[in-house]
Amino acid sequence: MSDITGTRAIAAQPQETKAKLVQMPGFGVGTKPTIAISIATGAALIGIWWLVSKLGLVSHLFLPRPDEVLTQVGVVYRDGYAGASLSEHIVASLFRIVVAATIAIAVGIPVGLLMGLSRWAKGVLDTPIEFYWPLPPLSYLPLMIIWLGIGETSKITLLVLAMFAPICLSAQAGVRSLPLERVNAARSLGASRLQLFFSIVLPSALPEILTGVRIAFGIGWGTLVAAELIASTRGIGFMIMSASQFLATDVVFVGIGIIAICAFTFTAAIRILETVLVPWKGKL
Repeated sequence: MSDITGTRAIAAQPQETKAKLVQMPGFGVGTKPTIAISIATGAALIGIWWLVSKLGLVSHLFLPRPDEVLTQVGVVYRDGYAGASLSEHIVASLFRIVVAATIAIAVGIPVGLLMGLSRWAKGVLDTPIEFYWPLPPLSYLPLMIIWLGIGETSKITLLVLAMFAPICLSAQAGVRSLPLERVNAARSLGASRLQLFFSIVLPSALPEILTGVRIAFGIGWGTLVAAELIASTRGIGFMIMSASQFLATDVVFVGIGIIAICAFTFTAAIRILETVLVPWKGKL
């Protein structure tokens, strides 16, 4: 009888409630993809463009319809423009931007890392970089022509100068944002200077460096039109400026669209590189 009573007492006790997991609220953009929003925004902008041009709110001379721009793409692809085919214009611009980016990255990253590690290097190099960095490239374009002539050297040098500063300053910022605890922990484990640099300093600065490279490419594409003003006969920037002189607005839109596609491709490639090299970015 006592056993039955004890069993009933145990059964009467409330069951233990399981712990509930509480999900912390997100902050900022979060982890959900935004590609659908971006596509919808792009479609809305194209729709507004078509509506404005169709209703004649802006003169057709200044704002052609999107379908007319697409038609002009086929015309330029088939017949070329200004004595060169479309592929020749694209290859000329890609050659300049890729060569300039290679030089700017090869020089800017080591210089930026050195400025972040050495007080003397920062003191010597910071002043000239900060002096010319805010200047628009068009301001020292005449100097490039005077010093280097009107060949490819002056164009590529102008692009290198425009792309060098953001890469260098980003590399410096990446080193200076390195937590001192990581350095002291590596030293306590007996890491040499070389091991400290390649295992701690460089990986910690890499997210900032890749961000600087992405910004530099944006500035480089923006400077490309100015660089191709220097006695060019090939290039997307040259095609845009030549078309603007004859009020060929549809060709101008074609050139702008090509630059936008190329710039987007380079940016997407760098973002993919970020996911491979620094998968921890934004998660720590």
